[in-house]
Amino acid sequence: MRNLIELPPSGGLTLVATPIGNLDDFPPRARAALEQAAAILCEDTRVTSRLLARHSISATMIALHDHNEAEMAPRLVARMQAGEALALVSDAGTPLVSDPGYRLARAAIAAGVPVTAIPGPNAALMALTLSGLPPHPFLFHGFLPPKAAARAAEIARMAALEAAGLSATLIFYEAPHRAAEALAALAEGLGADRPAALARELTKRFEEVRRGTLGELAAHYATHEARGEVVLCVGPAPPPAETAAETLDATLRDAMARMSVRDAAAAVAAATGLPRKRVYARALELSSEAGGSTA
Repeated sequence: MRNLIELPPSGGLTLVATPIGNLDDFPPRARAALEQAAAILCEDTRVTSRLLARHSISATMIALHDHNEAEMAPRLVARMQAGEALALVSDAGTPLVSDPGYRLARAAIAAGVPVTAIPGPNAALMALTLSGLPPHPFLFHGFLPPKAAARAAEIARMAALEAAGLSATLIFYEAPHRAAEALAALAEGLGADRPAALARELTKRFEEVRRGTLGELAAHYATHEARGEVVLCVGPAPPPAETAAETLDATLRDAMARMSVRDAAAAVAAATGLPRKRVYARALELSSEAGGSTA
């Protein structure tokens, strides 16, 4: 006899992760949640119907996607407030993660409706663990803009964050037909030598994880089509090269000619990315050698 899960007694929303490829990657609690729900909210009823058929689940399905979520949310929240338990799934993976459902979940939380989740498959985390890149910290970005100019601007924004100190493995989702141009844009914006990995068809028969530099991956997929769902992982930016002592001293002297030692040290530290205490200590040494004031 199958064990039933405890759904919210007064109705509520359960976020249910679904397989990202292999339909057998579906845990018992997720199955029970869908069986017990008054209705299953799904991104595409045709996709969810295949999952339900595979696991012999009979349930009412309601389409919930980017085009109708804002309109549907108030009515669905009202149903849950009236005592119905609803389940939310996406086509594949964890709901809300680059998939619909955020607006409904937020509306339910704001209305005091219980919201819970049943964890399961997630393409971003699986790709990260298979990439061979540092697993933490990581930054999940989701999809890059599809148009070249907007994509380049977004990559430039991330490069600026890295210049300011961000050091994390970056994770992107991408459509297979845009994988080559996304890799080329990342190589141009972040550096062709950055270590990276492209994972596709995860959990399926032709699962592949190709590792290399961004430049190498861009060159490969420029002539080889990336079939199936794609996850791109990019290794952390290399630590900034330390400024040579002579250059640091020259920069500090120039700055101290125009401002106080403290302000000069702060300005040079910000400009070079070097530790502020280290720069200030060297500024004090230079000031003392010159017989100056530390004000």
